[in-house]
Amino acid sequence: MALAGVSTLGILFGYAVETTAGTKPAAFNLLTRINNVAGISLETEQIDASALEDLVTRYVAGRQDTGGTWSVTVNITDDTIAEWTSLISASTTAEEDGLSTWFEVWSPYHEKAFYVVAQPPKEIPMPELAQNELETVEMTLTINEYKGMDTAIKPGN
Repeated sequence: MALAGVSTLGILFGYAVETTAGTKPAAFNLLTRINNVAGISLETEQIDASALEDLVTRYVAGRQDTGGTWSVTVNITDDTIAEWTSLISASTTAEEDGLSTWFEVWSPYHEKAFYVVAQPPKEIPMPELAQNELETVEMTLTINEYKGMDTAIKPGN
């Protein structure tokens, strides 16, 4: 019998800094109180392959584009501020050493997880504040490379 669907309950979001350039880390740090992880679309660019004799434009598929940014919504607390401050510091140090920061979206329902190599913001942005709402902030990451799905490594502290 086919599974009716998969819930987002239990999804975890983590990060790790490479120890060897270009190699997926073996363990990921858990980032807590994540309210939303934006999807990453892969739009295929079109390359005009028309010649003078073509009466109708012809195309071939080009590279895929992620859009360049990826947003993660975080419930901003003293604990999450400390987590993201640590992440930003570790990522900045890694970049100076020629290493990258990996992010993982882990699900208890799948054998594989989604991986993205990205740069976090350099500072924690100020949240939008309104009456009777959860205080959240949108962290916008710059995508360096979309890795896709690979063997899952459950993030932990």
